[in-house]
Amino acid sequence: MLLTISTTLRPATDLGFLLHKHPDRVQEFERPFGTARVFYPEAGEDRCTAALLLEVDPVRLARSRGSSSPDFSLGQYVNDRPYAASSLLASALADVFRTARAGRCAARQDLADGPIPLEIGLPALPCRGGADLAHRLFGPLGWEVDAAPVPLDPGFPEWGESRYVRLALRGTVRLADALNHLYVLLPVLDDAKHYWLAGDEVDKLIRAGEGWLAGHPDKGLITRRYLGRRWALTRTAFARLAELGDDVEESLDPPVEEEPATEPGTEPSTEPAAEPSAEPSAEPGDRAGEARVPLNTLRRDAVVAALEGIGARTVLDLGCGSGQLLSALLDRPAFAKVAGMDVSARALALAGRRLRADRMPDAKRARLELFQGSLTYTDTRLSGYDAAVLMEVVEHVDPPRLSALERVVFGAARPAHVIVTTPNVEHNVRYDLLAGARRHPDHRFEWSRAEFARWVAGVCETYGYAADLRPVGEDDPEVGPPTQMAVFGRREERP
Repeated sequence: MLLTISTTLRPATDLGFLLHKHPDRVQEFERPFGTARVFYPEAGEDRCTAALLLEVDPVRLARSRGSSSPDFSLGQYVNDRPYAASSLLASALADVFRTARAGRCAARQDLADGPIPLEIGLPALPCRGGADLAHRLFGPLGWEVDAAPVPLDPGFPEWGESRYVRLALRGTVRLADALNHLYVLLPVLDDAKHYWLAGDEVDKLIRAGEGWLAGHPDKGLITRRYLGRRWALTRTAFARLAELGDDVEESLDPPVEEEPATEPGTEPSTEPAAEPSAEPSAEPGDRAGEARVPLNTLRRDAVVAALEGIGARTVLDLGCGSGQLLSALLDRPAFAKVAGMDVSARALALAGRRLRADRMPDAKRARLELFQGSLTYTDTRLSGYDAAVLMEVVEHVDPPRLSALERVVFGAARPAHVIVTTPNVEHNVRYDLLAGARRHPDHRFEWSRAEFARWVAGVCETYGYAADLRPVGEDDPEVGPPTQMAVFGRREERP
């Protein structure tokens, strides 16, 4: 299997810095199913090409199968795995270019953060859906796609085309994004995973698809194929994308799609099976054939409406993540200053890209501030705002540290108003979650309506606030809304 990555960036040899692989050396990496090598067929000032060559050992591949895997006789040893790009190449790419996929490059971080001219070549790629599917999947991501079907035998054109294509991609794309596009879409085009699907596959998909998957017009197809049509994992992925703040409109019912292709020797078990993390299967109103407004949109709109209702002019988004709320606030000139704080530098970088901060008009850019910080340590930068927002944040804090968060936000920063949203655990039964399961693996807890009301009352009593409790989303008469919101106001600020 061969993958080439070329750039005409000057000096083009900076590609070596971005990939963390020196152009003057051949580097080898052992994998459970073979050996991956990285080398540079060309490395000049005007053009540089890095090649990833994966040599698959059919014997090692067969021996890596679990004891319970079916015996396909010679099919275990005679197949297209050594020659055609597949999930094995995607797995090798993920391991070999791990740091580049994360977008880190201490020597050239400015290049790692921005788009560069790239050309990617794959001489043989299984494509169940033909060349048109390659265009559908890569085209919306900013790539110029050249997918040429490979004939079964050039000497016998009447035999028609094989299921393979020669794929060439050209575009000006951030290298980390390009690698993540390949990591997700190679097994999607092949429509096969050649190792056992563990529960953390959803986490891998969400991380690799950050910033592009949820907006893709074929996100449903991509998610289902990447997760091997394991519907429990697929529903988890749809819910995770929605919770992260992106619109995912999928049916509760498993989709009707072409039958998955199977072939001998395609699923060697190289990692143990695991149960998927528990997540809601869908958002309110998500019924087959019925349009809906995603919960993340309802939540954002409810927070914006609450801020407008209290007349806030300056707003601090605590735990701003990728900047969904910040974007909505900046679109409203009534908010004279909008600030976002997050403990994650990567999240802030994503927010900056999402907001296109480097291309904002000067007047709009002057209203925005992004900075890194922790919610459990006093910080003078948090003071002086009309309102602070904790949107789906408190449930990510360990319970013993909640008192520190309360002290920092309500005691030290002490804005006139604080808006808090958090999941209502009682509503989880509407998502087919097992008892005790949480909507997201990073949630340290999830409160019932009574528990949230007690916490709100305690904060009000300790720090001199009063609060209104409001539902967000469909207010189910039995289990309440999916999200609960509290709008705090300092007592001296309330009429």
